[in-house]
Amino acid sequence: MEVLLLVVGLMLAAVVLVGIGDRLRLPWPALMVLLGVAVAAVPGLPDAFELDPELILPLFLPPLLFATAQRTSWALFRARWRSIALLAVALVAVTIAAVAGTALALVPGLTLTAAVALGAMVAPPDPVAVEAVAGPVRMPRRLLSVLQSEGLFNDATALVVFQTAVLATVQGHELSAPGLVLRFVVGAAAAVALGIVFARAARWVSDRVTEAAGRSALTLVLPFAVYLAAEELHASGVVAVVVVALQLRSASAVDEAADRIVQRSFWDVVELLVTGVAFGLIGLDLRQVLDAAGPDLPRMLAHAAVVCGVVIGVRALWLTGAWLLMRHSTDASAAPRTGRETVVMTWCGMRGLATLALALALPTTTLDGAFPARAELVVIACSVLVVTLIGPGLTLPFLVRALGVQADADTEHRAEKALTQRARQAALARMTAEERSYDLPEEAVAALHERMGRLEAVLRGEPATSDERDRFEALRRGRRIAVQVQADALAAAREEVLAARREPGVDPEAADRVLRRLDLRAVLLD
Repeated sequence: MEVLLLVVGLMLAAVVLVGIGDRLRLPWPALMVLLGVAVAAVPGLPDAFELDPELILPLFLPPLLFATAQRTSWALFRARWRSIALLAVALVAVTIAAVAGTALALVPGLTLTAAVALGAMVAPPDPVAVEAVAGPVRMPRRLLSVLQSEGLFNDATALVVFQTAVLATVQGHELSAPGLVLRFVVGAAAAVALGIVFARAARWVSDRVTEAAGRSALTLVLPFAVYLAAEELHASGVVAVVVVALQLRSASAVDEAADRIVQRSFWDVVELLVTGVAFGLIGLDLRQVLDAAGPDLPRMLAHAAVVCGVVIGVRALWLTGAWLLMRHSTDASAAPRTGRETVVMTWCGMRGLATLALALALPTTTLDGAFPARAELVVIACSVLVVTLIGPGLTLPFLVRALGVQADADTEHRAEKALTQRARQAALARMTAEERSYDLPEEAVAALHERMGRLEAVLRGEPATSDERDRFEALRRGRRIAVQVQADALAAAREEVLAARREPGVDPEAADRVLRRLDLRAVLLD
């Protein structure tokens, strides 16, 4: 009963802190962590709840990854594959090496394999933390999309290195770089295949479920199922979940706008509640970490401060190099392209669930005795989590405003405007062709043209006026053909935007935003 009360309390706290965060212009997940720390200070309460480290990733990571992946697409990954490779693989590997070398120099009695395990714990920025903290901030969507893409795949790299390093530590073996690379490639390939198979199976089941609620429930079960299946097959559960989400989205038909809207709203609620519980539990668990450190805590925190500096410094240097390479790039989706963007992306390297789960998953013993410096490794990992999450989380809105990064959103706005004009022209062309075939009355034609005349404004996010809704509702009751013509016109607009998204130079993130508004417009016609 105590566990149930704690979970319900964290959910209620998340709902309240969302409103508080909006008013204070602060990211509510960071406030949840601070609340968890405050609650953990209450005598006796944390003892009623013990967080099983083996359950953290399977319980929280699949739904949160699935929700984040639904905001992207295969087109975005094709456009940003260089950024993904540089950040999700290369930067993670460099960070692991830098942290391992630093830890070996600082922590007495630490082995190379245990130091590599520490590097794998703190190397990957968490996609859930980045989305929750950077998402509400008014910054260019291009930057947020690159950060999301980085977060969706860097866990896979870190998990493979962590599992291999821990196994080598426990059994007393040496690490093999070729073996690590082979395991990563095989695990990722198996996860992609498994994700595609699960997506096709889910699509087959979804086509035979008549209720929208049932289809939404299927998407709730699916991330857990594919993650657990991948882990059982020693593949990457992270990659499998992301592939399922992307594949389902790419396979959705034009006339499934209602399902997309319902599922998007459903997953927004799931994401909020699960994120609130997860970040609250992070705060609660920090007290146990500090208690385990005992009298050596000051020395451990001093070492942790050095490692935090290395983690942030490596990311800053890496992104500075990326900026120098990309500042003259003609790729509209490249990031960072300015010094200001470099600073923002450096500050957005938040660690989260994966770091905590891996730290707590460290075994206590090996074949030769105790795990080397386990308590200190956990303290260092949790310190990196707190420093990279709380500090940037509370200061990112002010940093974005101080640097004037919002001005960089103008280019995105122009790209989105060009796509809305193409969508409107395609809709008008389809509507004109069908007017002739249906031989509609003049009043129906006039109402349709008035409706389509505002399509460009609607796709920019402007709501329909009350007079327009009333006039079209009266027309809709009398002439269902007019509704069908407009639905066909919107379908043509969606097909045009999908085609544009595949063209070189078109910002896929802007195309996805226009597609979401077209879905909403189509649902309002039903």
